[in-house]
This record gives sequence, C-alpha cells and structure tokens, in this order.
Amino acid sequence: MTEPLRVLDLFSCAGGAAMGYQRAGFVVDGCDIADRPRYPFAYHRGDALEYLAHLITTGDIERYALAHASPPCQAGCALTVGTNASQAWGGTHEDLVAPTRALLDASSLPYVMEQPNGRAKIRKDLTLCGEMFGLGVLRHRNFELGRWSTARPAHPRHRGYVRGHRHGVYRDGPYVAAYGEGGGKATVPEMQSAMGITWTDVREELTEAIPPAYTQWIGSAFLKSRQEVLFA
Repeated sequence: MTEPLRVLDLFSCAGGAAMGYQRAGFVVDGCDIADRPRYPFAYHRGDALEYLAHLITTGDIERYALAHASPPCQAGCALTVGTNASQAWGGTHEDLVAPTRALLDASSLPYVMEQPNGRAKIRKDLTLCGEMFGLGVLRHRNFELGRWSTARPAHPRHRGYVRGHRHGVYRDGPYVAAYGEGGGKATVPEMQSAMGITWTDVREELTEAIPPAYTQWIGSAFLKSRQEVLFA
C-alpha cells in the first residue's frame, strides 16, 4: 500500500488549511511562531522561514511532496489597507511574501502560497470563495501555485450580502463576517459553523483561518495533476 504524501504547512495558525489537506489524503506537518495547542496535526513551534531554511539545508525537505504557506502581509490586506488602523496599528506592517517565495523556490517543492484579497504581490493563479463550496462565509482567498497548475473553478454569483453594518447601514444576508467583533459580525459558534472548523473556539484563530474546503479542493487538484504527470 502506498503511503500518503506529506504537506508542509507554514504559518499554519490553527490548522484550517491543514485540515483540508488531510481530508484530501495527505499527512500534514505544521509550523507557526505562536503556540497553537489546538492545531490538529504534528506541529513545530518556531519561525516558519527559519524552519523551512533548516529543512532545505539538512535535506529533510525531501520528505514533503508539497508546501503550503500563508505568510503575513498586513500591509497588503484588504481589511487594513486604507483604514486609519492600518496607518498606525502595530507600526510597520510585516510583509513576508517575497522572502517566503524565495525559500519556496529554493526548496524545489511544488507549493501553494495563500493571501487574502488586497495588494499582496502574489500571482492569483486561483481565487476561491465560500460560495463555491456552499459555505456561510465568502472569505475570498488568492493562491499562487509554484511548479504545478490546475484549471480555475467557476466563481458562482453570490446569493446576497454579508450580514452586518457597513458604512453605517445594516444589511442581512446569507453570509457572516468572520472577522472583528460587533456591528453584526459573527459569533464564535457562527464562525465555526460557517467555515467548517470545529477544533478551535479561539476567535483570533478563526478570524485568520481559511475554510478547510479550500485546501481539500486544492489538495485533490494537486494529486490529480501529479498523477497526470506520472502517467503522461
């Protein structure tokens, strides 16, 4: 019996991406600089780029078939760009997209790099949305694919508004706002249900997570593309 392929999950947060890859059939190892006791798989606490560099130097990177990275890029995030908070909160915003890409290129692995909508400088090889998977969030995310490719799925029309206040106007709708607090934004149980994430009830982790359905789709597409190359 063939052993499952292994994914390296960098900047892993609480494991939204990881769970999707596991459901697609992968073994997952995570790495994040913060303590993540709710992360559901094998986990290394440390600087993700330092850890990736270590794996490359030692040759242990060869254990992996794919790398997934969600580097912080608050300077280019649509939720902070143009707001007063983005000009002052936390001082200089961290943008690790370019150094992450450089190390991913050095790893020689196929990779997936994820970012929210905004000004982050990644290729938008894929854009996924909760409506594609019947979820209760929209949560658009862009993905740069390195050393592999797949067809873009159709982006269905949204069924309505995201519930909550925006510019002083309250609207109801079929989706919840899984970030921040107040103004009609989602409660923790609503976020868990809307994204399909049950193993953490920490608001900060939920607001940063991507729904597992996204990476389950990506992982399955990667396995299909890999099979096509092997049997071409």
